[in-house]
Amino acid sequence: MKRSEINALIRDVDAFIASHHFHLPPFAHWTLDDWKRKGPEAAEIANHNLGWDITDFGRGDFHNFGLALFTIRNGNPLNLNTCTGKVYAEKLLIVEPNQQNPLHFHWQKTEDIINRGGGTLRLELFKSTADEDVDRVSEITVSTDGVERTIPPGGIVNLSPGESITLPTGLYHKFWSEDARVLIGEVSMVNDDHSDNKFTEPLGRFPTIEEDEAPLYLLCGDYAKYYRHPIR
Repeated sequence: MKRSEINALIRDVDAFIASHHFHLPPFAHWTLDDWKRKGPEAAEIANHNLGWDITDFGRGDFHNFGLALFTIRNGNPLNLNTCTGKVYAEKLLIVEPNQQNPLHFHWQKTEDIINRGGGTLRLELFKSTADEDVDRVSEITVSTDGVERTIPPGGIVNLSPGESITLPTGLYHKFWSEDARVLIGEVSMVNDDHSDNKFTEPLGRFPTIEEDEAPLYLLCGDYAKYYRHPIR
């Protein structure tokens, strides 16, 4: 992706989030110069991959196959071993009409996906087999806002604004909107996008960036390049 495309997407997504009266934390709008002045006091943001995350999953076709995200809070995966520190995460995801994202599951992360506003969010669900393939024969029982429902393999769950679904570990899922852009909230266990995504096809989780202009705001994948404090 070109940096100019990423900058334009961030401006657009930032305005969409604000239109739903959702306020991002201050570091969402730190400039490149701001980051150059930051020391160890900002290490948690970089170490835990907080902030902007724009991905085309290596396809080079963001508007048809991609996702815009902002990680608000997150812990270290090692916290799960000790049950200390942050063992949770919170994200915003913005999905465009008919914009696909890959079918995947998580080994460690249970998550609630919440329609925070906009159009109808549609999720396709499958169980996974013992060898981590897609189970195309077994029914799925899921919780939507505390109410259990059972759907066939590959069944679609529709979430209107305010509705949510709990996705346990090992449950394949993908989501999209058909009628309008959706602001999605994600509340979960610690998020680890480097090692806790099982895709059904080889994909790149983070984009390759062509630097045709300076970053408007840094992506979480930019910190190692622009933040002078060591990242763990």
